[in-house]
Amino acid sequence: MKYTVASTAVADYQLADIWLEVSNRQQVSDAFDRIEASLKHDAHLQGCEHPDGWRVLAVSPIVIAFRVSEADRLVTILSVQYRP
Repeated sequence: MKYTVASTAVADYQLADIWLEVSNRQQVSDAFDRIEASLKHDAHLQGCEHPDGWRVLAVSPIVIAFRVSEADRLVTILSVQYRP
């Protein structure tokens, strides 16, 4: 089933900061695009689950934390980190 992917303001700012700081912006953009695409389908199976209920997904060089709301079919990206 398909999910809607949204992000918090914090995650948006983190991604913008990363994009402004790195030398290979295309790599960051491509990684984030792959993350969004993978979260649109079977988001509840993506990445690793944290005991507190949120999940972590890494597509080099980006790592995100996200929550999945099955009832709403909504994925919310909570944070974005750069890990070269």
